[in-house]
Amino acid sequence: MSHVPAPTPPARPLVTERLVLRPVRSGDVPAVTRLWTDPEVRRHLGGPVIDSVIRIRQRRIVGAAGFHAVVRAEDGVVLGLVTVEAAGRGGETEVSYQFLPEHWGRGYAREAVGAAVARALEAAPSVVAVTQEANHRSRRLLEAVGLEHAESFVEWDAHQVLYRRSR
Repeated sequence: MSHVPAPTPPARPLVTERLVLRPVRSGDVPAVTRLWTDPEVRRHLGGPVIDSVIRIRQRRIVGAAGFHAVVRAEDGVVLGLVTVEAAGRGGETEVSYQFLPEHWGRGYAREAVGAAVARALEAAPSVVAVTQEANHRSRRLLEAVGLEHAESFVEWDAHQVLYRRSR
């Protein structure tokens, strides 16, 4: 008789002044799919995701632990996605994010990522985030929420920067 682990309970919603970060629901899939296919969103993330991978992701993301739809509290519009997961980098927790271009420049990403980092640091000794060196907006956001440049390296044929914040 094999032991099947119990499913991971969904993360409790994280509420900020203007946003709610909650598990992805089936109604969020079209907006999340746009994140994976929009050339502007994916410019520093290796380009748009191919169709076969999108179909797999669409089946797996609803209710998946670590994935948080970022919705505007006032109207429930999906603005983006924040992911919080074990990074494999010495047990650190990694935060990543993508937001739809029509919501850029309004502070939503900073608010959501800052809240996700703060929550992650309640349980983890440190949080990391990686972005391309050329992604200046993302680098400013990470610095604004208290992460500091920790190292630079080349991966996926691009210069990357790892940021870290410890408790």
